[in-house]
Amino acid sequence: MDKSAKLQKDYTQQSNMGDLKIRHGFMNAHANVFNGHLLGVKELIQQSLEAKKFAYCPYSKFRVGAALLTHDGTVFTGCNVENACFNLGICAEKIAISKAVSEGYRDFKAIAIASDMCEHFISPCGGCRQFMREFGVNWDVYLSKPDGSYVEMKVEELLPISFGPEDLKLKKVNNIQNEY
Repeated sequence: MDKSAKLQKDYTQQSNMGDLKIRHGFMNAHANVFNGHLLGVKELIQQSLEAKKFAYCPYSKFRVGAALLTHDGTVFTGCNVENACFNLGICAEKIAISKAVSEGYRDFKAIAIASDMCEHFISPCGGCRQFMREFGVNWDVYLSKPDGSYVEMKVEELLPISFGPEDLKLKKVNNIQNEY
């Protein structure tokens, strides 16, 4: 089977990286129906690639796009926005999630992330991993390349042994009063 035919075939494959199971696939795998329309990984990755086109990155020249899928089929997109005061830049993933939260969504099915890197799958930074973790550990993250190939992971795999909202409810040694 030649390479182009292999890319057209619907499939995913699993490989092991130590104890971590990584699912690899191509853009036409994993179609799902939401609100009567077909939305699969291909479409979600395509939306993240489109969002990347709006990136404002005059300093790093590193464009990133994200497309966030809610359980009702709504998709929110985001792109990175840099600032001359470097630490004030905002990542694409945070923008997509913030747009969804500002519209009342708190429960997510998947997020696809895209960049211009051809040799490596884009991976969210540590801050974005923690930002995604705020909304659960068991949702899909598609790390893609411009050709549409991707690696599928769960938030929990990207940020194992994480700290989340439920940890704030755990018993503490001291009960400190907040006097402010």
